Amino acid sequence: MAPPLFLLCFILCFSHSHQTLVLPLTHSLSKTQFNTTLHLLKSTTTRSSSRFHQHHQHQNPISLPLSPGSDYTLSFTLGSHPPQPITLYMDTGSDMVWFPCSPFECILCEGKPNSTKPPNITRSHTVSCQSPACSAAHSSMPSHDLCAIARCPLDSIETSDCSSAMCPPFYYAYGDGSFIARLYRDTLSVSSLFLKNFTFGCAHTALAEPTGVAGFGRGILSLPAQLATVSPKLGNRFSYCLVSHSFDGERVRKPSPLILGHYDDAENSSGEFVYTSMLRNQKHPYFYCVGLAGISVGERNIPAPEMLRRVDGKGDGGVVVDSGTTFTMLPASFYDSVVAEFDRRVGRVQKRASALEEKTGLRPCYYLDGPVEIPEVTLRFVGNNSGVVLPRKNYFYEFLDGGDGVRGKKKVGCMMLMNGGDDAELSGGPGATLGNYQQQGFEVVYDLEKQRVGFAKRECASLWDRLNRGRS
Repeated sequence: MAPPLFLLCFILCFSHSHQTLVLPLTHSLSKTQFNTTLHLLKSTTTRSSSRFHQHHQHQNPISLPLSPGSDYTLSFTLGSHPPQPITLYMDTGSDMVWFPCSPFECILCEGKPNSTKPPNITRSHTVSCQSPACSAAHSSMPSHDLCAIARCPLDSIETSDCSSAMCPPFYYAYGDGSFIARLYRDTLSVSSLFLKNFTFGCAHTALAEPTGVAGFGRGILSLPAQLATVSPKLGNRFSYCLVSHSFDGERVRKPSPLILGHYDDAENSSGEFVYTSMLRNQKHPYFYCVGLAGISVGERNIPAPEMLRRVDGKGDGGVVVDSGTTFTMLPASFYDSVVAEFDRRVGRVQKRASALEEKTGLRPCYYLDGPVEIPEVTLRFVGNNSGVVLPRKNYFYEFLDGGDGVRGKKKVGCMMLMNGGDDAELSGGPGATLGNYQQQGFEVVYDLEKQRVGFAKRECASLWDRLNRGRS
C-alpha cells in the first residue's frame, strides 16, 4: 500500500534545541478490506473487545493495536547504510517499538495492508542478555536467567561477563495472532534528529500482523523514553490531535499532528486543557491510567463504579487512555446504566434497530426518521472541573444501511461505546479503556513531568497547519 502523498513530502517541525518534534499520523483505514460499513464496524468492535480483554490476560508489555479500521500510523527511518523507511502503528497501550524484518513471513496476513517493505537489519547490533532492555522485553526477567536461556557459560554468568550472549528471542500472543522477535540496536532518524543505539524488536515471523508498533507507553523501551536520552523535553511530554474520520471510507486528507515535547501555540493557550491525574499501576506500569468519576447523559450524571475511580494494589481498575484501541470499553453494569439512560431519551422517539446491533456489535442502534435529538455525553474524570464534553460524532455514528435491491437504504445510528464484560471478569487489569474514536477532535496531552493527562477541544487539521506554518 503506497503511503499518502503528505508522508512523502511532509513538513517536520524540529527545533535545534530538541524542544519539539511534530510528526504526521496517518489514519490506517483501508476501504478495500471491507465490503460494507457493517462489516467494518463488526471487525472493529470485535478487535476492540479482544484487545481490551488481552490487557487482563497477559502481563507482557507488548500489546498490538487492533488494525485495521481506525488506527494511526507513524513513519521514521532506521539505519544509514542505506536508510530504511519504517511505518508503524502509534500505540500508547504498549511500551516497545517492534516491526517485521527481512526476511519476513506473515501467516494468515492475506488482505492486510503492510505500508513499507520489511527492513534488512544485517548492519544492526544485537542486544546483550545483560542489558536492562533485555529484561524489559522479557517482562523484567533477571539478567542471569536470560543469560542462562541464551546459553552463556555458567562461569561467565557468575562473573557477570555475558556481554557477547544475545538477548533471547521473545514470543508474544495477542487477540488473534502472535509473533517472535529479537532485540537489536541501530540509529533512528527523524529529520535532523539522530538517536543512536535505538532499541527495537525485530520479528521474522508473525501470525496475522504484518505491521509493527511504535510503543508510547511508560517503559524504558518506548519511543518517548528513548528520545528522552537525547532530550528529556522530548520524552517528558507528548500530545496528539486525531483528525476526525468516519467508517464510510471517506479519505482523511490532513494528517493528525503528533507533538513530542513542549510547543507554543498562540491561538490555543494551555489553560484550555482539562487535566486529570495519572494513576500509578504496579501490575501494568506501562499504562496511562486515569480515574473516571462518571458519565453524564444529558443532565443526568451516572456515577462510575469505584473500580474506575482508582487503581488498587493489585493493579486492578482505572481507565487506560489508549490510542491503539478504537472504541471505549466500559464494565457491564456501568455500561448498561449509560445505555439505559441514552435509550430512555432516544428510544421513545426512534425505533430500535436490534438486528443491526447484532451485526455491528454496537448498541443501542436506531432507525432514524427525521431530525434526531441526541443527548449530550460528558466524561467526568476524577479531579476538579474535569468534565470533557464529547462531540456528537464521537459517540453516535450515523450511516445508511440496506440498498440491496430488495429494500431501500435506511438511515441508522448507533452509540459508539462498548460493553467490556462483567465487572467480576475484569480483575487483573484496567476497568475500562478510553479508545481513539472518542479522542477524535481533541488534543490529548500526556504530561509525564506533572503526571497528568489533559484534553482540549481542537480543530486538528488546523492545528497541523499552524504548527507547520512558516517552516520547511
